[in-house]
Amino acid sequence: MSSLFGTYARSELAFERGEGVRLYTADGTGYLDFAAGIGVNSLGHAHPALVKALHTQSEKLWHVSNLYQIPQQERLAARLVEHTFADQVFFTNSGVEAVECAIKTARRYFFGTGQPQKYEIIAFSNAFHGRTLTTISAAANPAHVEGFGPLTPGFVQTGTGDLAGVEACIGPQTAAILIEPVQGEGGVKAIAEPFLAGLRTLCDRHDLLLICDEVQSGYGRTGRFFAHEWAGISPDLMAVAKGIGGGFPLGACLATERVGKYMVPGTHGSTYGGNPLACAVGNAVLDTMLAPGFFEHVQEMGQYLAWHLQQLSQKYPSLVLEVRGKGLFAGLKVAPDVRDFVARLRDNKLLTVAASGGVLRLLPPLIVEKPDIDEAIHIMDRTLAGLAGLAGQGEK
Repeated sequence: MSSLFGTYARSELAFERGEGVRLYTADGTGYLDFAAGIGVNSLGHAHPALVKALHTQSEKLWHVSNLYQIPQQERLAARLVEHTFADQVFFTNSGVEAVECAIKTARRYFFGTGQPQKYEIIAFSNAFHGRTLTTISAAANPAHVEGFGPLTPGFVQTGTGDLAGVEACIGPQTAAILIEPVQGEGGVKAIAEPFLAGLRTLCDRHDLLLICDEVQSGYGRTGRFFAHEWAGISPDLMAVAKGIGGGFPLGACLATERVGKYMVPGTHGSTYGGNPLACAVGNAVLDTMLAPGFFEHVQEMGQYLAWHLQQLSQKYPSLVLEVRGKGLFAGLKVAPDVRDFVARLRDNKLLTVAASGGVLRLLPPLIVEKPDIDEAIHIMDRTLAGLAGLAGQGEK
């Protein structure tokens, strides 16, 4: 019997090493990794630049705490400011900590501007912002909140796509709107760009802050540095994690100076956040991603993957119901039980991730190439053909 909490329905697989877009078990069996640690291993496994940065920094200094200046952290923050809307950065260890920081910063802003009554945040159905009490309260997914009441107050949920419905939720206590530009756990749903632009307009009209949760959709996953860029907007606050460390635990909350300036000494902190080791790796990730052609490659591979997924949907229309997503953040709504489908793909040496609503998530490393996608599609085709045969449907 395992000594671990029973919070994960783990498969029996255990991996010993990884290289590029593949993982290997101890006996050398290889798996094509289109899960990437749930979108974390943005540059694949054992990327030479990340290995070098980690090794070099590990021989110098791992951790000192934020009681002192950390040059690696200052450099990473300055580069994020240079390439985003933000003026200030707070580093965390995870995505949920980054979201929590964004929520705190939004509330502190209105306290600092003499409007402490503005504390409520509008969030959206099918969202996922993490597993702390505050973030499960923000999303209010019944499956995630059951048994954890009472929930943290200060959140209202509404549906995406209806700007009038969002505006109807705004009241004297409203402080911010919190949204994922692409809902990951909620079914790989890319939020329409006009709706995102409309949220920005609502925030400007009603003196609210726009918070983008880009923990999963950011860091090149959709083909731009951050997904909100497709809508031509800028948030006031943004939560980042997953791809930022390429597999090393790291997150960040980004803010404009107007909003972030109220987070003064004593208002927030993190013992580990932004330590030298994490930020050395984070800078190596950024070196690779900001190189010419990187995001263009993601866009090209995303289009290539989407085209092939559409072909599968046409070939198996009763099994593949919808193709979703953006860039290399892809989803398939499938008729079979999605967790069974994930298991069948895994048996065929392709690793994927389930999402809610019967959606399969495909999150390959951003360094994926066409032959890798061809291989993944071949495995999916073969697996769907087997399911079609079991259902007596045959192939179209």
